[in-house]
Amino acid sequence: MMPRETLKYLNGYSLQLREQALELLDRERSGPWLLQKYPKAHQWASEKALYGYARDIKDRYMRSSAPVSKVVYDDRLHVIKNALGLHTYVTRAQGGRLKSKNEIRISSLFRRVPEPFLRMILVHELAHLREKEHGKAFYQLCCHMEQNYHQLEFELRLYLCHRDRFGDLW
Repeated sequence: MMPRETLKYLNGYSLQLREQALELLDRERSGPWLLQKYPKAHQWASEKALYGYARDIKDRYMRSSAPVSKVVYDDRLHVIKNALGLHTYVTRAQGGRLKSKNEIRISSLFRRVPEPFLRMILVHELAHLREKEHGKAFYQLCCHMEQNYHQLEFELRLYLCHRDRFGDLW
């Protein structure tokens, strides 16, 4: 039986996939494989750039959905309990009115990852604007916005396992 803590980000996947991932990690091939597939980090390191990137994705696929008021990197958001990002719906009282805003927070460790990984996280959080629960409709929307959504999620989780063992790549 393989140690569970070694692949904590991949616990939801089949035993066969976890064994393949563990083999890549144990043979120290995960880093070279990821670097060959994704040679460089994305260009959206500032929060202004991140907001613009998220807005572009939303405008392309979800124009009629509620607007997003804030998209930020969050140093306090750790990749624990499988959370890669966080979508929040904030309601504040302003005068005699209630004002609602959608906010997306992305863990700061994703400030330097390849663009497809960042896109997958943003697609996931944007999908929560329409679908609050992780059901069939939610994942269909994710796949509509990012055709390789499931593969990218797996590879990002493999990277997180690699990062725990060996450190950052980008």
